[in-house]
Amino acid sequence: MSQIHDFTATSITGQPVPLAQYRGKVLLIVNTASKCGFTPQFEGLEKLWQTHGEDGLVVLGFPCNQFGGQDPGSDGEIASFCQMNYGVSFPMMSKVDVNGANADPLYQWLVKEAPGILGTKAIKWNFTKFLIGRDGRVLGRYAPTDTPKGLSEDIARALASG
Repeated sequence: MSQIHDFTATSITGQPVPLAQYRGKVLLIVNTASKCGFTPQFEGLEKLWQTHGEDGLVVLGFPCNQFGGQDPGSDGEIASFCQMNYGVSFPMMSKVDVNGANADPLYQWLVKEAPGILGTKAIKWNFTKFLIGRDGRVLGRYAPTDTPKGLSEDIARALASG
């Protein structure tokens, strides 16, 4: 598979989500966790979704429990937590692995397309972010410490490009 639109994810409610349905949109893909120091970023991600969703931005959250066991709950528990504590309304997917032999194929592709510092393929921690352009290409990879608000200019540029 060579582009984002070739993948299918599973929603947090268990439904298939062909990423082809987002063709022509700008995607912000984030591996999330409910019990992490970066968890408050859900608020900023929701704000991006609310602010730019009508312009073509889709935020996709992928819960992951690989970093310090910081998302141990079931998909239902994670969905409830995100909605109740942060008002998350952007699409959340089923929990995935982002590293290792069982890494989700989407994440295998993302790290190949946008390696980290010094070319590393591994995701280092929760709330690593990938910005995907309307053409389905990876525009950037952002560290967990990069806040959603800090991505605003890059998102605006991606949305402005046809």
